[in-house]
Amino acid sequence: MVVSVRAMLRDRRDVWRPSMVSDGMGGHTRTLAKVGAVRCKVDQPEAKERETADQWGTEHTHSVYLTASADVRRGDELRGGPLVLRVLAVVEPSGPRYRKALCSAAQVEV
Repeated sequence: MVVSVRAMLRDRRDVWRPSMVSDGMGGHTRTLAKVGAVRCKVDQPEAKERETADQWGTEHTHSVYLTASADVRRGDELRGGPLVLRVLAVVEPSGPRYRKALCSAAQVEV
């Protein structure tokens, strides 16, 4: 029995992308704007992945599996659950079937 990647992606997150906007006084302000939504599966990273992130000086708290065509980039935020997931890197393991975003979680501030 073959299970499609899309069938395993049961979660949905909004993609927020940073950009620099003029502040009208010669400077710029970093803002985030919603650029779309993606289907995904959010998992805990493996121990080896956490160790690699430690070597990069980052905290890899979640792995997010996406479709191969998902427009998710380093620096994006994935929102829609109890945690905001900031994308540290996006990789395409061994084939174009899916993409994997390595993320760091932050609790939503109210």
